[in-house]
Amino acid sequence: MMTMNVVQLAQNGELGTKGVNKWLIDNVVPLVLLAVALLLLWLGGGKGDNAGVMRRLAGVVIALAVIGLAVSGLGVNVGQWIAGLFTG
Repeated sequence: MMTMNVVQLAQNGELGTKGVNKWLIDNVVPLVLLAVALLLLWLGGGKGDNAGVMRRLAGVVIALAVIGLAVSGLGVNVGQWIAGLFTG
């Protein structure tokens, strides 16, 4: 009987992963960013290796850009723009 309710919810479009996606974006992403920031400070900041920290930070910024494209859904537009550069 319970599976019937789940099937009905799925057929009506009321069952999805929007809640999980929102929770991950709201909770997990900030925690990962905080962990990365603390790790960068711990690895390079205490030793005076500022150049090493900045190199790692560049990688973090690129990763954040990729996450932003994936979350916002604009990755398709960027892909079409890049493809348009190679096609006439």
